[in-house]
Amino acid sequence: MTLPRFLQHLTFLAGLTIGTAASSAFAAGSLVTDISSHLISVTSDFTGADLLLFGSVRDDESFKTDELGDIIVVVRGPQKNVTVRKKERVAGIWVNTESVEVRKVPGFYAAASNRPVDEITTPDTLDRLRIGPNRLVFQTDVGKREAASFKEAIIRQQGQSELYTSVTPTVHFLGPSLFRTTIHFPANVPVGNYTAEFYLFQDKELISAQSSPLFIKKFGLGRQIFDFAQNYPTLHGIAAILVALFAGWVASALFRKD
Repeated sequence: MTLPRFLQHLTFLAGLTIGTAASSAFAAGSLVTDISSHLISVTSDFTGADLLLFGSVRDDESFKTDELGDIIVVVRGPQKNVTVRKKERVAGIWVNTESVEVRKVPGFYAAASNRPVDEITTPDTLDRLRIGPNRLVFQTDVGKREAASFKEAIIRQQGQSELYTSVTPTVHFLGPSLFRTTIHFPANVPVGNYTAEFYLFQDKELISAQSSPLFIKKFGLGRQIFDFAQNYPTLHGIAAILVALFAGWVASALFRKD
């Protein structure tokens, strides 16, 4: 990407961010929110990032100032299709006996609240808003019981990769109305478009909600390799094999004993 196109890209993102923030600030009556950065750059030395999400509860007629209410923050995205394989022991050997394609699987999911979510609102509301990894809804072509087992496997694997985290009480109020929390993105976070969602509850009722866009993009050499792999997968595979063969030849030449 040339420098002018790069600047145009940043200008577009800035305009989109400002427009979204301006519209969301006046769309809800009691909640004003933002995030510390709407763009996370992934380079070759990327080791993860911490994102600050913050906001305030506005004093208006729809909100009682003697009660702070409760805050839930959710960051999710981007969706993808995942093939899950089931292993079973056959003749003393573990083999793949069944595979299912699961659709609309978020590549990342993290959430935070100021106290346990089951104390904030009802299970029906939590299910409707899909708050918590166990409440995510995936699409499959298998029965309900089988789909549940494959969903459990995806959530477990994503959790082990630090891409899914359960709702944790890490939202902190700073004074009577300000609040903040921090969401960690590991080094293996997928690139794409994300959404940061903010929910305000009072007496277990949803009072206000807002969302902000978040973009995670690759830059530098990593971006060029990623684009090459996506656009030319066959050539990328051949190139990877040739590089591996060359590296093996160099290693054997260096450590060869005469």
